[in-house]
Amino acid sequence: MEPEYKSKYNAHLIKVILVLIVLGVGGIAAQALFIPSDFGEYGHYRTGAVEDEINRLVRNQTNESCLKCHPFIKKIHLGGVHKTVSCEFCHGPNADHAVDEKKIADMPVKRGKDIKTLCLRCHNKIIRARPEESIKMIAMPQHLEEKRVQTTHICNQCHHVHAPMKWVIEAKKAHGLIKEKEGLFPWMN
Repeated sequence: MEPEYKSKYNAHLIKVILVLIVLGVGGIAAQALFIPSDFGEYGHYRTGAVEDEINRLVRNQTNESCLKCHPFIKKIHLGGVHKTVSCEFCHGPNADHAVDEKKIADMPVKRGKDIKTLCLRCHNKIIRARPEESIKMIAMPQHLEEKRVQTTHICNQCHHVHAPMKWVIEAKKAHGLIKEKEGLFPWMN
């Protein structure tokens, strides 16, 4: 029978225990250094976060805050199919444009191919999460081919960006394709 081997040296265990102690002390030190003193006072969040949120600048507004200063666009926008679309969806936060109803900067306005990119954020047939009844879906360039226009056309060459059917309906009326309908679109009366 062979004798059982037992090591008298536990240096490897001592090293592992020392590493765990150092990591534990380091974790406690990091926690004391990085976690705010008011964290956990009333639950699993920082108590001062509520006050920070109360004092945060409101960046987004309603369409009404934009349309107060833009009466011409208001007339077109509210009469078109985009009346429920937020101005800020296309133009960015109101806070970048006006403070206390005073203009501080111009709003970004899309031009050229950027308009097509913007329109296709909602009107792209590839987005299958939306029901086709709620938003008119467009497959580019098939839509342009169906309408017999160059595939390089940009949406606003045929559509008014704030009321997309405005110019289409005006063109159809001019060519006698549809009859005048009083009150259908307020900007046409």
